Amino acid sequence: MAQIHHWQKSETDMAFELPDLPYAHDALASKGMSKETLEYHHDLHHKAYVDNGNKLIAGTEWDGKSLEEIIRGTYDKSAVAQNGIFNNISQLWNHNQFWEMMTPNDSKMPGELEKAITDSFGSVDKFKEEFAAAGAGQFGSGWAWLVKGADGGLKVTKTENGVNPLCFGQTALLGLDVWEHSYYIDYRNKRPAYISNFLDNLVNWENVASRM
Repeated sequence: MAQIHHWQKSETDMAFELPDLPYAHDALASKGMSKETLEYHHDLHHKAYVDNGNKLIAGTEWDGKSLEEIIRGTYDKSAVAQNGIFNNISQLWNHNQFWEMMTPNDSKMPGELEKAITDSFGSVDKFKEEFAAAGAGQFGSGWAWLVKGADGGLKVTKTENGVNPLCFGQTALLGLDVWEHSYYIDYRNKRPAYISNFLDNLVNWENVASRM
């Protein structure tokens, strides 16, 4: 059962708030994601999505709704460019998930998740190859995902900009931000190196398994 608890509202004004990181800003530095990256990515970029999203939904039909409701309700599958409410709220949700999907601790893939991945991809290595290819092959800004479909099967997808699996009725098990601001400080233009490091050193596999 997927955990849907990744959004917060203030009791005073019902606005969305920037969640704290689940670890210190420098906790991932030894694993390839620097303190500076987290300061820019979480404290500035993620906060901007929170602030802009709150401004855009204020006084609209979406005021008081959950992140998930807003994302599903404002996504336009026929549009190339999404509207401002969707872009900011979806990115707010995406980043809430992203921080939880990483850990400074050593993380071993639980047996249930390993079996599901092996059943769907043939092996864990094959899954990582597909995931890395999706992330590297996403033209421009976007995300790479491991998702569970309505049929219970797992697959790798990629989405442009802030689009996420909620838009397609899928459960997001693992997501990787491939916007340049997520890796440029540490890896410059070497997106494949950033992706490999994420899969090998940063993923919180217990968190991924909890979303099954």
